[in-house]
Amino acid sequence: MEALKKYISLLDKQLEKKCCFNDILKKAEEKTKVKRIYLVIGTSLFLALYLMYGYAAELICNSIGFIYPAYASVKAIESKNKDDDTQWLIYWVVFAVFSCLEFFSDILLSWFPFYWLFKCVFLIWCFVPIQNNGAHLMYYKFIRPYILRHQDKVDKALSDATQHVSDFARRKAQEFGSDQFKGD
Repeated sequence: MEALKKYISLLDKQLEKKCCFNDILKKAEEKTKVKRIYLVIGTSLFLALYLMYGYAAELICNSIGFIYPAYASVKAIESKNKDDDTQWLIYWVVFAVFSCLEFFSDILLSWFPFYWLFKCVFLIWCFVPIQNNGAHLMYYKFIRPYILRHQDKVDKALSDATQHVSDFARRKAQEFGSDQFKGD
């Protein structure tokens, strides 16, 4: 119980810091007369229950993993700070790898109870604005070493594929162009 109080106190301090999310919470707190910590906890509990049992949990989960990170990415692009660009590029690499793995394991995951809740928690952990968030850990611990180990093979395969596509497109453009001037 003491640990829970500690985390609630820590969360409460975070919710008092100046940022756009906390500004929205401040307005909600003023209108509802409910402390923002309770608004966040209540909304989180409702969301968790909905992701466990609700309709369209997949849509809700994927929206959470996409909407805020997309918005934050646009803001990062527009800022002069390049560290936030790197942070969001890392998130999108992890998101893409996770999405690809999820596509191939979808049939198994559909049998996993509370999958959408766990996925949502994972995605939030990946984009939460702390120094060593989930995306940072997943990228530097797993993805980066794997890519660096296989980089030469991947670069060659991509180069070959690009060459094949270019050759195919060139041939088709020539065929299309010559067909247009035959005069039927």
